[in-house]
Amino acid sequence: RAFPGVPRGRLYTIIMAAAASAAADGAEEPGMEAEAQELPLGCGREGSLLAAGRSPEGEERRDPPQASVSNGGDAEGGKELVELKVIWNKNKYDVKFCLDSTGAELKQKIHSLTGLPPAMQKVMFKGLLPEDKTLREIKVTNGAKIMVVGSTINDVLAVNTPKEAAQQEVKAEENKKEPLCRQKQHRKVLDKGKPDDVMPSVKGVQERLPTVPLSGMYNKSGGKVRLTFKLEQDQLWIGTKERTEKLPMGSIKNVVSEPIEGHEDYHMMAFQLGPTEASYYWVYWVPTQYVDAIKDTVLGKWQYF
Repeated sequence: RAFPGVPRGRLYTIIMAAAASAAADGAEEPGMEAEAQELPLGCGREGSLLAAGRSPEGEERRDPPQASVSNGGDAEGGKELVELKVIWNKNKYDVKFCLDSTGAELKQKIHSLTGLPPAMQKVMFKGLLPEDKTLREIKVTNGAKIMVVGSTINDVLAVNTPKEAAQQEVKAEENKKEPLCRQKQHRKVLDKGKPDDVMPSVKGVQERLPTVPLSGMYNKSGGKVRLTFKLEQDQLWIGTKERTEKLPMGSIKNVVSEPIEGHEDYHMMAFQLGPTEASYYWVYWVPTQYVDAIKDTVLGKWQYF
């Protein structure tokens, strides 16, 4: 009706031709090629959908979860840790512990690992571990070996009472005797006088064992003797000019000592290596400030005899 005189079939042909021409012109619009080049890798239908934030099936694209990153200190609130090797009763434990924790806190950790109560632990790192100082203060480093000596409560309860009674009887007999330093067997050594190279003594003071051997002392035969405490090996080395005896501390039954009359800042001391007094190894002129430290190191604080 809009084109009078044009046959209907001819008009239909004209309209279809115009539509095809318009479609061809639209495909050549400027900028289309540039847009195709800017699509992300994997362009096409899938790439276009991904760029638009949708999956090929029409679902929303979900970004992969981000992995959390830790610097290793979060578990301890950012505190600096040190790796230790705790050795007790032939067992080894790898432990990470706070460098600013004290020796007392380390004992609590050892208790949780071994069941050994802190009061019954003898913890050693370059000597007996001080409970009131931090690991940083005593210069503990990564890989340090911490030696622990001690018995559990069950082990202590297993000790038979006859042994304790025998020890009390021996102690009572010793109290009845005259002072050790007056006995003939000891006088022949003490009468030689104080050794020229004896270590200085400090009366009325208790000190930890020094890092060097205790020297300048006499043994029962009047020969020079030195004591070296190998804490890492749990051994006491008794050295003379002729030889060095390496004794496991667990093999030493008892340690006795007595001040020397007229020289109370020095002691005479014996290590019991067997069941009788004949097995005592005597050492003379031990500085008094080290006497308690020697007993604690050899016997352990939990043994009261």
